Amino acid sequence: MNVADIMTVIGFVVVSIIVLILLGIGIYIYFVDRTQRQHPVLRNYPVVGRARYFFEKIGPELRQYFFNNDRESKPISREEFGHIVKKAKYKRDVEGFGSQRDFEKEGYFIRNSMFPKLTEELEMDRESKVTTNRYLLTKDPLFTQREEHLEEEKSPVYLLDEEDTIVIGENCREPFKLRGQIGMSAMSYGSLGERAITALSEGLGIAQGTWMNTGEGGLSDYHLKGGTDLIMQIGPGMFGLRDKEGNFNWDELKEKSQIPQLKAFEVKLAQGAKTRGGHVDAEKVNEEIARIRMVEPFTSIDSPNRFPEFGDFPSLFDFIERVRDHSGKPVGMKIVVGSHFEADDLAKAIRDTGKGPDFITIDGSEGGTGASYQELTDSVGLPINSALPLVDNALKKYGVRDRLKIIAAGKLYSPDRVAIALAMGADLVNIARAFMITVGCIQTLKCHSNICPVGVATTDPDLQKALVVDEKKHRTANYLISMRKGLYRVAAAAGLESPLHFKREHVVYKDEKGKTWSLDDIYQSMIEPGGEGSMNA
Repeated sequence: MNVADIMTVIGFVVVSIIVLILLGIGIYIYFVDRTQRQHPVLRNYPVVGRARYFFEKIGPELRQYFFNNDRESKPISREEFGHIVKKAKYKRDVEGFGSQRDFEKEGYFIRNSMFPKLTEELEMDRESKVTTNRYLLTKDPLFTQREEHLEEEKSPVYLLDEEDTIVIGENCREPFKLRGQIGMSAMSYGSLGERAITALSEGLGIAQGTWMNTGEGGLSDYHLKGGTDLIMQIGPGMFGLRDKEGNFNWDELKEKSQIPQLKAFEVKLAQGAKTRGGHVDAEKVNEEIARIRMVEPFTSIDSPNRFPEFGDFPSLFDFIERVRDHSGKPVGMKIVVGSHFEADDLAKAIRDTGKGPDFITIDGSEGGTGASYQELTDSVGLPINSALPLVDNALKKYGVRDRLKIIAAGKLYSPDRVAIALAMGADLVNIARAFMITVGCIQTLKCHSNICPVGVATTDPDLQKALVVDEKKHRTANYLISMRKGLYRVAAAAGLESPLHFKREHVVYKDEKGKTWSLDDIYQSMIEPGGEGSMNA
């Protein structure tokens, strides 16, 4: 028998064994499926029925990459995702052949000026520059790896002029001074892993003029690594500022307030993703997170949906006043708005008591980094384009708008969205998910499960190996710098020297019939019975 015959026999034997093994597995699965009681499909169609569950399992990925068009996937479309990545990775966001926006639909539009401002006419800091790494794409073939390389680039950071510095808590012992209008929204260490927090902190530190909100999980060493300014959030669980019995620890507050980077505190009443207490699964709560939060390790964390210390505005304001006096730092509050009645009650309470926060963070119901329940994320609270003008109007109505600053949040991840929020009444904006994307998030929607495949929303040390801090920190910085540059670009198109000057008259709303409305018209219709208009587009 020659070698060819021997190889043929061996091949036949191997194939026969494989076929027999597969046949045996199929027979085993057939009887298992036929006798199980949970899935009717498998009882009627054993083995073959498993294909249905397989395709159901991979359905989200198939839709994301193959079937959804570039503008329809949620919560962030492929097009929006691409714009964020291009800013972060390549430090550019230029489109060819025109916009993909559906101009037949209703929506907000920024009024352009017949005589826009030239670059040299813009009021901004022209001296401050930083060096970051960005990628240059040289070739992008279909079937082979794209060719790109890193290069260092020194660029302006597009900060406000020093005389335009935004001051939060002017009457505090230590006011918070800012020269950028965009910062990072609350994302806790524990919800995100230490590598993600570190990359974000270092990237924001490179970009300068911004802030990082710790989220309700407390202040960690990773928040401090980048040297960026911090807002420490105080949630109903009081993590990081409580004793072992769960009571508020005023000595710990005093100690934390001595940290130079910590510029302000924020009392969280609610956020867009969860108008309830926060939740972290047990798998995420390692020993370090438990130590910071003063809870038991590897135990699920659920904070209450409100502070037991207060249940009305006067008692809330008393707590805010005490935190401010004890720390010397500005103190704000984070809210989700449900109606103009709530906004009026808040503004009236500030006027009547003479007390209140130094800033109000308004989180739209479209916010989404926190794990929550479907019924809350879908239907409780108003989107930011409805909530923001209600609060701004109410504060002006009761004569207290100049006492505080407004920070807006809710899918404000492009310069035009930020400009519209500023025109609606915000002084500053928070961004969360876009910053997650800069450090590697690919929107697998597994943030709550501790199995984030790219090492962002997980504390698993093996999964976190995917996230390289020294590379991702530059993407965070590039994104923020590009956002501020784009914001100045929009301001120039509107005939403004600075994004500080956006007002209501700079934005109009176009309905589905082509009729345009001023923001004042829209706001009035929102609080008048039977009024027309919509703020949700």
